[in-house]
Amino acid sequence: MYIPKYFTIKDEEVIYDFIEKNSFAALFSQHDGEPYATHLPLLLNKEEGFLYGHFARQNEQWKDIEGQNVLIIFQGPHCYISPSWYETNQAVPTWNYVAIHVYGELEIIEDEKEVFESLADMVSKYEKPDSSYHLENVNENYIKGMSKGIVGFKINICKIEGKAKLNQNHPAARQELIIKQLEDSDDQNDLHIAQLMKRNIE
Repeated sequence: MYIPKYFTIKDEEVIYDFIEKNSFAALFSQHDGEPYATHLPLLLNKEEGFLYGHFARQNEQWKDIEGQNVLIIFQGPHCYISPSWYETNQAVPTWNYVAIHVYGELEIIEDEKEVFESLADMVSKYEKPDSSYHLENVNENYIKGMSKGIVGFKINICKIEGKAKLNQNHPAARQELIIKQLEDSDDQNDLHIAQLMKRNIE
């Protein structure tokens, strides 16, 4: 990923936190000699350095992906930045965004227990704390039947790149003008970018 020095996210914990909060990703590999992507939730185990997930078995991406160096993109908030918000019109529009690229080698999980544990961890992450649903309480035979329709995997993380393009290359006064405009918006992306920009200049 092209990352000018202004926009590099260097703090590993910031990157991990971003992945955990924006865990619906795009997983890219080569399939049948062409680029191929699947959109899916991934679970981070930062202690082990793995991402866990599963394909639908009918999605043939899994058939030739094992051992490939794959790319996973985690996309965060993004928004248009108008030059009309600056103190001068002698400028051009831009786009602010946050993205994390993860590279790693994918391994298909054959062990049923490991697959179930990764599914249970994913359900636990997304269900509300007071939810009445627990995967462990679902009939074992039903789970086994449904599990035949998926292919579990883990990705050994080799490299992570983080980019936060938040007008850091502009003067603080201009950044504050942009933040004010974004905070007046009803769009959640605008509001989230404003929040991130404020943290950057505090």
